[in-house]
Amino acid sequence: MLVVKIGGGSALNLEAICADIARLVAWEEQVVVVHGGSGEMDLISERLGRPARLVTSPSGVQSRYTDRETMEIFTMVVAGRVNKMLVERLQQKGVNALGLSGLDGRLLEGKRKGTIIAVENGRKKVLRDDYGGTVERVNAPLLHLLLARGFTPVVAPVAISEMGEALNVDGDRVAAAVAGALQARALIILSGVPGLLREFPDERTVIPSIPGDQV
Repeated sequence: MLVVKIGGGSALNLEAICADIARLVAWEEQVVVVHGGSGEMDLISERLGRPARLVTSPSGVQSRYTDRETMEIFTMVVAGRVNKMLVERLQQKGVNALGLSGLDGRLLEGKRKGTIIAVENGRKKVLRDDYGGTVERVNAPLLHLLLARGFTPVVAPVAISEMGEALNVDGDRVAAAVAGALQARALIILSGVPGLLREFPDERTVIPSIPGDQV
């Protein structure tokens, strides 16, 4: 079994990726696809007059601030537009793809952050009502059921909280959680960067290989 994470950047050749997945499925390899959608989210948000608000944590990590309205747009774009586009392309290649998000069947249960601490103009600021979160549990039996019935799940990075709220979760972490829960033989992450960078975003600092105990 393989878990394939398709990034949301424009640098990826989706036609070639879907063709490769179709070949794997034809060879009777079970595949779960996880995708992002940040690029499409930025585009649609701009068109709707709700441009992305990116915030930086005290440790320097940048993330999207997701209030309720932004969460609704995120769900519409990522679990709707992007997810169904990938399902369509895979179906055109003969793959019986089935699109779903972490909301469906409580596939991805997560913990909501609620508040985040950001640094703006050199000062720390508490931002409330954030709908970002982290994945804490994967409904592996649901994925096993779909795979056993011949479906190729295509998973959007929208999780569900204990209170039943939709959460914006990181696609790479979703893919890792799914791979771990399914005990996949490999996790393949496809993105627009050349590899793991020692000093992001300097592409000259690519780490070609790394021992497992140093990951």
